[in-house]
Amino acid sequence: MKSTDLDYILTTMLESQANVSDLNVTVGKPLQVESSGELVEVPMSPPIKKLTPFQSEMLAMAIINSDRRLTEILLREGSCDCSYQVAGKARFRVNIFSQRSNYSIVLRRLATRIATIEELKLPSLFLEVAKEKNGFVLVTGATGSGKSTTLAAMLDAVNQLKSVHVVTLEDPVEFVHPHKKATFNQRELGADFDNFSSGLRAALRQAPKVILVGEMRDRETVEIGMSAAETGHLVMSTLHTVDAGQTISRIVGMFDKDEEKLLRIRLAETIRWIICQRLVPRVGGGRVAVLEIMGSSLRTKDVILNGEQEGKTFYDILTASEAFGWRTFDMSLVEAFGQGLISEETALAYASRKASVGRGLDTIKSKRGEKTSDIESLSLDQSYGAEDPHDKKKRR
Repeated sequence: MKSTDLDYILTTMLESQANVSDLNVTVGKPLQVESSGELVEVPMSPPIKKLTPFQSEMLAMAIINSDRRLTEILLREGSCDCSYQVAGKARFRVNIFSQRSNYSIVLRRLATRIATIEELKLPSLFLEVAKEKNGFVLVTGATGSGKSTTLAAMLDAVNQLKSVHVVTLEDPVEFVHPHKKATFNQRELGADFDNFSSGLRAALRQAPKVILVGEMRDRETVEIGMSAAETGHLVMSTLHTVDAGQTISRIVGMFDKDEEKLLRIRLAETIRWIICQRLVPRVGGGRVAVLEIMGSSLRTKDVILNGEQEGKTFYDILTASEAFGWRTFDMSLVEAFGQGLISEETALAYASRKASVGRGLDTIKSKRGEKTSDIESLSLDQSYGAEDPHDKKKRR
């Protein structure tokens, strides 16, 4: 397949819907795009009702473009990551993987322009995160929850505020940062370094003040990242976890049991912020980001050191720290409902503690003058407790 044919197919997929975030190529299905969180079929001419194994493999080989390293990784490991660009249209982060002896492809569309913290309507607290001098800043969430976009916005704030050297280690490079006040060196896995741990170790010799690691994938990367944070670097990275508690548990779980105590001490001293993110359906279409934000304090350090206990959980700390701008997912859901961004059903569906969110929603609804219950026509049972006349007759 020629590159011009591939570009035509990808362009047609991109322009088929609004708000396209991913392109999906799977054997047995037509070409699909993910728009506002849902997969939609792409009409093609001539029509493609079901992709054949040959067609998907041809698309995969066209994207790899005879790259020997990627071909070897795909054959050895069953999947490979790379980037692809349609000139003048879009850049993609690509994952090609084998399933039931066929190849499938998912192409994540990358923004060509970096949105600022203000444009993303993120809390002003994120500017304070960008001003940190050292330590760990972790942005967590499921795949496709907008972690990279949030990190790019914070790095853009660094770019505008600080005259520092920034080194990024990415797989692949997603957002290309122009040189503003800061100096950026962006390195791509495979093309510029072999693995994250070796790239991070090399970064320590490149005199950066800020280091972005695309993902904390293994124990060695976490260990070197902590060392960098301890020696005066600001280290930003991502993890696939859903909240602050699970983030700490995931990192601790990468190490042996006899190392846990020392590891918890190091984490308590180095972690500055944990920002967890989810995208939920917006009223009227599209999606909106809801956030859990936790900073560093004596209470959070104590829970990191000793683990969560009854009355001493990250959820309890965040609930009591609203004055600092910290929040739980549940608090963010209630706020988004109050702003009319999400529906009551969505807020309850994504809630961590439904009872807590339900109370918050009822408070907002009562302020609006809306009903908070379906129960109507309540009255006192006047006969309750009175003696039944038939019982009197029986006793006589």
